Amino acid sequence: MLNSTPPNAPQLLLMSPEDNCLIARTALAAGDIVDIDGVAVTLPEDIPLGYKVARHALQPGEKVLRYGALIGSVTAVVARGAMLHTHNLASDYLPTYTLGADAHVFIGSGH
Repeated sequence: MLNSTPPNAPQLLLMSPEDNCLIARTALAAGDIVDIDGVAVTLPEDIPLGYKVARHALQPGEKVLRYGALIGSVTAVVARGAMLHTHNLASDYLPTYTLGADAHVFIGSGH
């Protein structure tokens, strides 16, 4: 299947005006320059298709909004343009069922 993103479409998608994260419309590479609210930002890491990207710098404890809804809290400092995922974002509602480094214990589950 060919890339279905139109040629001049933005690389990042804002789902709702109050969101503080954007969604990658294509896979992006570390060093790519993207437009975030009119500012050219160099991505610090690879961002897979569909992953969240910080719209602005975030501090631990800040709430993340996607689709205008709260999805979790930041657990580490996140730079503008950095990926938001289980390594720096925790759900405020459910454990994050991602295997830890030992591949036996789910992060956040206590089991």
